[in-house]
Amino acid sequence: MPSHLWLTSADGASARRLTSGKWSIPKGAPPSSPGSPLSWSPDGKSILIVQQSTPDWGDADQSVIAVVDAANGQIRKLTGHKALEGYPVYSPDGSAVAYWYPRDGDPNNGNELFVYEGHGDGVDLTRELDRDVVRAVWNRSGHSLLIAAHDGARVALWNQPRKGKATRVDLGDLDPAWSFWVEVTVAQDGGMALAGTTPTHPLEIYYVPPAGGQPHRLTDFNAEIASRNLGRSEELKWKGPNGMQEDGVVVYPPDFTPARKYPLVLVIHGGPQASSTLGFSGLAQVFAAHGYVVFEPNYRGSDNLGNAYQRAIVNDAGEGPGRDVMAGIDALKAKGFIDTSRMAVTGWSYGGYMTSWMIGHYHVWKAAVAGAAVTDLVHAYALSDFNVTERYALGGPPWSEKLARAYRDQSPITYASGISTPTLILSDTGDARVPISQSYLLYHAIKDRGGVPVQFIAYPVPGHFPGDPVRSTDVYRRWVEWVDHYMKAS
Repeated sequence: MPSHLWLTSADGASARRLTSGKWSIPKGAPPSSPGSPLSWSPDGKSILIVQQSTPDWGDADQSVIAVVDAANGQIRKLTGHKALEGYPVYSPDGSAVAYWYPRDGDPNNGNELFVYEGHGDGVDLTRELDRDVVRAVWNRSGHSLLIAAHDGARVALWNQPRKGKATRVDLGDLDPAWSFWVEVTVAQDGGMALAGTTPTHPLEIYYVPPAGGQPHRLTDFNAEIASRNLGRSEELKWKGPNGMQEDGVVVYPPDFTPARKYPLVLVIHGGPQASSTLGFSGLAQVFAAHGYVVFEPNYRGSDNLGNAYQRAIVNDAGEGPGRDVMAGIDALKAKGFIDTSRMAVTGWSYGGYMTSWMIGHYHVWKAAVAGAAVTDLVHAYALSDFNVTERYALGGPPWSEKLARAYRDQSPITYASGISTPTLILSDTGDARVPISQSYLLYHAIKDRGGVPVQFIAYPVPGHFPGDPVRSTDVYRRWVEWVDHYMKAS
């Protein structure tokens, strides 16, 4: 059903529908940025919205920015773009609108920030910054915006003036909390409040003084965890097989000493337009506490190293990223403390895809955990909530002979006959992002071979990952116990 705009009184006593039609305001479904934040003009006469052609997630690309008259509901389109616009917000004086749009109108590229000033499509402010924008907040003067994006192994903030180069905000070892969106607000004097983590302290609220002062932690909800003997994290860099500079995060066991040999666990991030950072990772710290070196590689397709690296995954969903991961492992092995006879590969969502790909192509693993794993790209095209948008990364729909081959060649299930790694498969029964049918495919492909240990756990809940504390704890417990069982067996 379409979602539309309503006006309601502050006390909730009355409500009036403002828009109608077969089109829809976009809806949000984690993991993603919010569906459609609304922005009032400072004079209260208009509201910025995103207008999607239908309410279907598969048409999320068919979205443009529109201005709604708050008095009569009349709608006018803002720019000349025909699709892919998002997240508009009025400047403090109402004279300009900032919004996201992918570089060159190609959704394989990163989001850039445009500022519309009454004509054309506006000015692209962040082409030179070359990072995938995940949040933009006007500073109160209206002369600049605060930009959030991944940068190397960090979640970074920049002050981006309307004219000139962006200046990165010094946050020390603080990483703003990120889930395809950064929650930050800017005060009248330029100070900021945000949610964030450090490598050894989970989520808290921080205040960043104006003019670049060091962040000050306002809350201490997770002091008990931070007081424990936690593993040290560091960024690892290496030259990838495509010649690009690549990076990832390594988390060491507490009391690590390089003179010993340690088993290695990969935790591969999803997305793929995302990245692993030095911010606190509970799963990585649990694995580290169990005596593992944890490696979180940022393979091609990650959004932390510029647009060329992000789009290098186009029509190369598995093979190229797989070689990137193995190159990172080689760089880590060269340090001399990895026990190469005890390595495990794990991940969720696209990390589950990569896990399924890696166990079908590289036979070096003692254990694997594939969570919400995409295993068949045709199924993803037909059944996922994002469904037909898969065509952007693979050149079109899978129904021609040529493109059917591309979908098949880049699907992990195609190589399942080569899997010899004990594999735990996890999924939600009501996952719209990666329907559970993907996990059934992988489970039967391994089980039908015989001789390879496989277990499939399905959680009877909606969503891409269990949202309640009981089931989410169960996911992580099974994840770690499966790895322990096969990595620590005599």
